[in-house]
Amino acid sequence: MPEAERPSPTIEDYLGVIYTLARDGERVIGARLAESLDVSPPTVTATLKRMDRDGWIVLGEDKTIALTETGKAMAMSVIRRHMLTEWMLARVLKLPLSEIHREAHQIEHTLSPEVEERLQSEMEDPRVCPHGNPLPGFEDAVSQWQPLSQVGQGALVILQRIHENLEDQYEILSFLEANALQPGAEIRVEEVLLFNETMRISVGRKTVILGLTLAELLYVDPVQEE
Repeated sequence: MPEAERPSPTIEDYLGVIYTLARDGERVIGARLAESLDVSPPTVTATLKRMDRDGWIVLGEDKTIALTETGKAMAMSVIRRHMLTEWMLARVLKLPLSEIHREAHQIEHTLSPEVEERLQSEMEDPRVCPHGNPLPGFEDAVSQWQPLSQVGQGALVILQRIHENLEDQYEILSFLEANALQPGAEIRVEEVLLFNETMRISVGRKTVILGLTLAELLYVDPVQEE
């Protein structure tokens, strides 16, 4: 997409969040955007009015927000740029997963279409980002994974995905890193304690206690044990 057609970085951020919320089946309203983007409701309202005026979104009478075709295409572009930048930072600079999201956020808005295409090729056409979240158009690649919170006691699973909602939570990502909870990690569910909403898991020789709220945002795939 030509550089002149791009909106401001702020608008790109809004478009990306709207796309992700809609992808996950959530009701997209201003209050949810204010929470996700950590901005005030009046700021969200003013920004959405500009986006509606400029043809990026449609504001419904029930206060829901929908992307136009133009808005959807731009949202997919900015998310793809972000995820490809994360791969570059992870593979080339060897940055830990706890840092690549915020660093990529500073770079994604500046990538030209030519650099985006080059990254896509150099990073070997990935379908998911380093955290395991799907690039736009590849949502089916992650559709069979289930939240760790839904896995029963005794199950052996592979961690495949750390949801986008955790990517800007540096302390949580650092905790996951410190406990070897990264995509590809093999996890044994030792115990699920519904009464206090926690689960005990083992990762290698480590034992880790997770709240079910956090476990709900970690997606896994079962290991076929022989």
